[in-house]
Amino acid sequence: MNSIKSVPARVLSRRGGHSLEAEREQFDKSQAISISKAINTQEAPVKEKHARRIILGTHHEKGAFTFWSYAIGLPLPSSAILSWKFCHVLHKVLRDGHPNVLQDCQRYRSNIRETGDLWGHLHDRYGQLVSIYTRLLLTKISFHVKHPEFPPGLEVSDEVLEKTAGTDVNNIFQLTVELFDYLDCELKLSESVFRQLNTSMAVSQMSAVQCRLAPLIQVIQDCSHLYHYSVKLMFKLHSCLPADTLQGHRDRFHEQFRSLKNFFKKASDMLYFKRLIQIPRLPESPPNFLRASALAEHVKPVVVIPEEAPEDEEPENLIEISTTSTTEPQITSDLFEQTFGPPNGVWDDRDAQIESLKKEVETLRAEMEKIKLEAQRYITQLKAQVNSLEGEVEEQRKQKQKALVDNEQLRDELERLQRVKQDSDRSQRLCAEAEKKANATEIRYTKLKEKHSELINTHAELLRKNADTAKQLTVTQQSQEEVARVKEQLAFQVEQVKREAEMKLEDQSVQMEQLRQELDARRDELEQAQRSLSHAKQAGVELSAQLDALHAEKEVLRRSVSEKECELLSTRGLVQEKELQLSQEADKATREIRELQGRLLEKSNQEQSLQQKLLDEQFGVLQETVREAQAILSDAMAKLDDPLHLRCTSSPDYLLSRAQAALESTDALEKGHAQYVASMADAAGLVGALALFAHLTGDTIVNGSATAHLAPTDHADRLTETCRECGQRSLEYLEQLKDRQRLGSAQLGDVQGALRGVLQLAQELRPKSLDIKQEELGDMVEKEMASTSAAIEDAVRRIEEMMSQARNESSGVKLEVNERILNSCTDLMKAIRLLVTTSTNLQKEIVESGRGAATTQEFYAKNSRWTEGLISASKAVGWGATQLVESADRVVLHTGKYEELIVCSHEIAASTAQLVAASKVKAEKSSRNLARLQECSRNVNEMAANVVASTKSGQEQIEEKDTMDFSGMSLIKLKKEEMETQVKVLELEKRLEGERVRLGELRKQHYVLAGGCEDAPEDGEARPAPAPRRGILKKPPIAQKPGLGEP
Repeated sequence: MNSIKSVPARVLSRRGGHSLEAEREQFDKSQAISISKAINTQEAPVKEKHARRIILGTHHEKGAFTFWSYAIGLPLPSSAILSWKFCHVLHKVLRDGHPNVLQDCQRYRSNIRETGDLWGHLHDRYGQLVSIYTRLLLTKISFHVKHPEFPPGLEVSDEVLEKTAGTDVNNIFQLTVELFDYLDCELKLSESVFRQLNTSMAVSQMSAVQCRLAPLIQVIQDCSHLYHYSVKLMFKLHSCLPADTLQGHRDRFHEQFRSLKNFFKKASDMLYFKRLIQIPRLPESPPNFLRASALAEHVKPVVVIPEEAPEDEEPENLIEISTTSTTEPQITSDLFEQTFGPPNGVWDDRDAQIESLKKEVETLRAEMEKIKLEAQRYITQLKAQVNSLEGEVEEQRKQKQKALVDNEQLRDELERLQRVKQDSDRSQRLCAEAEKKANATEIRYTKLKEKHSELINTHAELLRKNADTAKQLTVTQQSQEEVARVKEQLAFQVEQVKREAEMKLEDQSVQMEQLRQELDARRDELEQAQRSLSHAKQAGVELSAQLDALHAEKEVLRRSVSEKECELLSTRGLVQEKELQLSQEADKATREIRELQGRLLEKSNQEQSLQQKLLDEQFGVLQETVREAQAILSDAMAKLDDPLHLRCTSSPDYLLSRAQAALESTDALEKGHAQYVASMADAAGLVGALALFAHLTGDTIVNGSATAHLAPTDHADRLTETCRECGQRSLEYLEQLKDRQRLGSAQLGDVQGALRGVLQLAQELRPKSLDIKQEELGDMVEKEMASTSAAIEDAVRRIEEMMSQARNESSGVKLEVNERILNSCTDLMKAIRLLVTTSTNLQKEIVESGRGAATTQEFYAKNSRWTEGLISASKAVGWGATQLVESADRVVLHTGKYEELIVCSHEIAASTAQLVAASKVKAEKSSRNLARLQECSRNVNEMAANVVASTKSGQEQIEEKDTMDFSGMSLIKLKKEEMETQVKVLELEKRLEGERVRLGELRKQHYVLAGGCEDAPEDGEARPAPAPRRGILKKPPIAQKPGLGEP
């Protein structure tokens, strides 16, 4: 068992005063015992009483400081079981501890993450569980820190959830995703635990199995709340967003629902969980989020922790009462007893009181849980009632809509019946007209019949007359002719009458037939009218019945219409008010538009003024830049005639690079000038290009003057004049930029011509290249680097030989000085050897990255100037190493001077700097070899400084210094000695000046002959010149003559 034997110092440092020291010590000891018993390497579940004491401790000190003070000292990397139980206890402390525990755990996130990462990389069964558990704890801490409305125990009401989610759909969406991630971590831990148990066919009553299952109690408690909040938020999302948008959310929820249901089912079947926790049952199918009323069917899953049975091992106290061996004092009181003392010294009464209080607390806790459950059920019922009432309201709304539709239909039916009634009235009128026509026809038929009777009577009368005439003819036979004539007349008349009668009869018969046909038609019409009248009467009866029903409906509709008219009137009043408001708003909007137009006009005026101000400011910035550029160029031109600048020197190659850069900057300056002329509101390009041009041109003038100091007289004069002309042309160009009228016509042609003149003179002053074929340059670089490495190796070997020789021939102070000098030389050689090796690797990298499809020799030939620089630098490094060894040999043998060794050290530092600069020209800035080369260069400089320092200290130790004792000299003798010393100083200064001039001439000659010194012998006659340094060329101050007035 892991145990904590001592209280950490930072816990003891928090103790408040002497009066609470005993209480705090007792509290720390009890917490240490509880932590050591709860978190140990035994494969058994954490006992609830130990975890409860730790949780009570967090409430006692209002945080988890003491817990973490002991927890960070636990050897978690040594045991996976120890780490597993630590995660379990931390989970319980987060859920049930003081609210400040969350912030304390936030500070130790890195410790939790490191534990999880460590066991995640190891193939250990508990280790894999620890890795998953730590991810769950980190997710839990992050979620509750981000959302402080949710306590770590996840106990919040629906009102708090609604308030936290808010009305912004983006916040609801993000909170739902975070809850899904939280639930995924919980389910992943449970699945991993059950997967290990399934592979081992474990029984839940085994202590090893219970050790794995114990943390799932907290997981079940978390999952029930997370599931409930996810359902609530999903319904809220579906009320705000379309269903297609949330398809991914639904799929993820359904997958989590299946996993959670499977988890709860497996846990419910285990005996271990049945006595510790009451697991809720989830519905058979997930909620249907596409149906809003399904929210009323959702029941929040409630997890119930049954009342725990008292354990047999030890009584439950607020603080653990632990027993130790007989040699240690027995702790027989808890924190409450330690603070207040036992009442009347009777411990049994206090125990009984504690037990009774605990039982009361448990009883109250059970009652509180029951009250919570009843409240939850009551809330669920109320929500169901609210949903049902909402459904009824929706049904009433539908019925009202349906009544309005029926009203419209009845109104249409009434209009149709009114039209039918009008048609029936029209048909009755038509029937009356038909009866009138029939009566008229009968009257006409009667008249025709009477006419026909008259014709028949007339015909009969004529027949009687004919008979009378015949009788008269037979009685009186008067004259045959008269009778025949009368007979013929009568026959003619009779025939005529017959014809007329027949014609009349025919006409009458035709008329009669027509009248009969018309009468038949009228009769048919009358019958049809009678039938239609009967039908109309029946329809009228039906219509009267319908009219009665419609009258009733009309009354109902009239009432509804009156109500609607009232609503319409109120609506019209509202519409009128709205119209009035709209008109007022329109007037207000018109006024605002006018105000905005005025503001817009004012803004446009301000914008124009600001634009003009911007143009003025841009021109002012340009003028300041021009003045600064003029100052830079004037300062550079002043260097041409400055006598102090005569000792500054530069190389033609560097002047060539500076002049080329200045010439290239003129292109950017022309581009910036054209952009500024096109748009004077933006002078950034011209200002930047102008600053770069001034700096590069001034640098070119200064370096041209410095190069002229080492050039032949003719070239020096031409170069100085060309530099002066370049400066003057540049100043003239800048003067044009200061004038607004001449700014657009400013040209850089004269400046570019002067810079090209500087370039041409620098090209002429460059040392002539070696007479070597370009295809041989690559081989020469490799040979020179190899020879340099060999020279350095030889130098190291010779220094080691000198070291052994000095040890044999010297002793005492000389041996100490020689060893120190030779050791520093050896370190310098090793640093140079490492620098040469790194430089070789960097050159290979440069060649490989820059040659492309070309060969190495072609790359070196293409970059011949760079290649020659490498060759020269490599030679200088090898020569410097050889000279250093020879100087060190002479110093050790007392045949040389210490100053030679110092000069050689400076020479080596300059040569290595030259090699680094040559290698750095074409290297990438992000190259690792370049970084290592720069580090080696700094190391070489340090080693060279060490050589100089050891040489100077050795020189001071060996050389004897004469003490200056002038006490026995008279005033005249002192004056004489002073004059002789001044003479020596003047002679030495004159000699120093001559040597400086000689050094300058040597360097001039070196620049001339630098290209032809490759095959020079190693006797020192034609060695490469070191890089010029200001420290070497600086003239020391002239010794001042002391005053003569002193006694």
